[in-house]
Amino acid sequence: MSLPEVGWRLQQKRLQDKEKKAFASREIMIIDDLFDHQLASLSFHPYALGLNFKNQTYSTSTSIHLLGGYSYEQYKERWNAGFQTDNVWDNEFSYSLTYKQRDDIGDARTNWELNRHFQFALLGKAYYVTGEKQYLDEFTHLFYDWNEKNPFLHGISWTSVMEVAIRCIQWCLSLAFLQEKGNVNKKLLSDLEIGIKNMAEYVDLHHSRFSSANNHLLVEATAIAFAGFAFDYAPWKKLAIEVLDSELLKQNYEDGVNKEMSLHYQTFGMEAYALVMHLMQANGMSVPVKWKEILERQCEFVAYSMVSETRACEFGDNDEGKIIDLEGGEINHYRYVLQLCSLVLDRRYESFINLSETVSWMFSSLEINRCKAIKQYEALKSKTFKSGGYSFLKSNDKRVVLAIDHAPLGFGSIAAHGHADALSIQLFVDGDCILGDPGTYIYHCDIKSRNYFRRTCNHNTLCIDDKEQSQMLGAFLWGKKAKSTLIKSDLQKDNDEIIAECDGYRPIMHRRKIHLDKKNDSITIFDNVSKTCNYALNFIVAPGCNVELRDSSIEIKKGNVQVVIDFESAKTVKKENVMYSTHYGLKCQSSKFSVESLKNSIITKIRIIHG
Repeated sequence: MSLPEVGWRLQQKRLQDKEKKAFASREIMIIDDLFDHQLASLSFHPYALGLNFKNQTYSTSTSIHLLGGYSYEQYKERWNAGFQTDNVWDNEFSYSLTYKQRDDIGDARTNWELNRHFQFALLGKAYYVTGEKQYLDEFTHLFYDWNEKNPFLHGISWTSVMEVAIRCIQWCLSLAFLQEKGNVNKKLLSDLEIGIKNMAEYVDLHHSRFSSANNHLLVEATAIAFAGFAFDYAPWKKLAIEVLDSELLKQNYEDGVNKEMSLHYQTFGMEAYALVMHLMQANGMSVPVKWKEILERQCEFVAYSMVSETRACEFGDNDEGKIIDLEGGEINHYRYVLQLCSLVLDRRYESFINLSETVSWMFSSLEINRCKAIKQYEALKSKTFKSGGYSFLKSNDKRVVLAIDHAPLGFGSIAAHGHADALSIQLFVDGDCILGDPGTYIYHCDIKSRNYFRRTCNHNTLCIDDKEQSQMLGAFLWGKKAKSTLIKSDLQKDNDEIIAECDGYRPIMHRRKIHLDKKNDSITIFDNVSKTCNYALNFIVAPGCNVELRDSSIEIKKGNVQVVIDFESAKTVKKENVMYSTHYGLKCQSSKFSVESLKNSIITKIRIIHG
């Protein structure tokens, strides 16, 4: 840890000690009084948020999607619910509250989704478009109920600065809708203002720094920007823009791949930048050229990751996080972010066939139609993102997509959201996943499952002695990290070839050569280990496929597509059940094939047969 980081952490400790003395023994609401009375003169400006108050493309849904399939109606007032158990989080002082790996209570991430208050913005929007008192009444009830049961710095909802930031943004949106509609109790509007100012100041004082600065910092900066523009407060605007500017190339490669090594966290960060860019544009500020350049490349990477209009190829963690949701229900974050970025960049990266309602609340129909008239960026050919470490091989008819991970483990020293999946592949045919990544499932409880979904043996790569390529030290902490090296990327009209190497089992090296024959829709994979050892080559079949093992051959069927996988020099091919998570908090059963060989190399041949 560097000396500046040590100094910052000591400063934060002193600040927390001061806050503990002020708030630990007494429970006050965030709306009770301004912490900094110098902010009292600031007035809230709804139009500064860049909202399209003339939007006519809306729903009046006020139900949010809870992670793990839990019912919002059953949980909407159970702010301290454990979810995975019947136990609840108590109102212990948040700095003392242990929330990680609490199997006795539940997963904090599941609880945080309820306390991010997307429902508040939906209720404010519903009241704005209908004027119906039922929406205002429910908003008022939930708003004061939450504040009474979640005093400042007490309980689970105050344990993460990023959670405060996301909640602050929802309160900004809620206040904008309510204030613009009018006929709202002045105390409610005043309480919202006080709460927003206090939360923004808290995020300002506690935003992530140094080794803690990852996607959390980007979201925290976004909240500071929302409050800064809403109240026309220059220090907050300046801080937010400076933070995002300094983090741009710290957290992203020049080719547009985010260093978290997670597609979801890439679009989470993209949403942060695009939202602040929209705020800047709506308030007559110019956006830095470098922001646009990097965001354009990020959009290109996400476009390549989208194997269909609705399905993405994902590596690494996905906890379904988002910053804004004015639609409600279960949304496709990738489509929404590509539409949002298209509009702030004036380049089209998504079809807009299904317009995100959130986007329609930020841009006029004229702006949206103008963007829809632009020719869409199409990820038609095979491509390697050399800096970021991913390759996408595509057949000539685009029906077959093979994604290859030759990327670093994750971002920074802790690599929090990476998986031990170096040189793994994923195969998609006609937009359906055939060989996939097993997903994420859970964060803050059930550590065995958290580790299970990150293990090398549960990804489509080679595993030696059932060990991990990289060393797990905690749920979001890695020790020894595997290094992947791209040796060759030769992408031609009819044939693609990728060669990469992984040192995760050093001194034994794993080298993988992958060849795609685009004319015949066939794939050949050459795996080699530098020294004789016990290894298994694993293939995880996506749920919904019919699979059958025939001697040393695997047959997979999905709809009218058949995929046949043959192995040369295989000693044994075993089929077993594996857990697979397509959504955070949910898991199901699928199939895994493990192939062993007596030789130092093994050849896998994959044939795709279209019905």
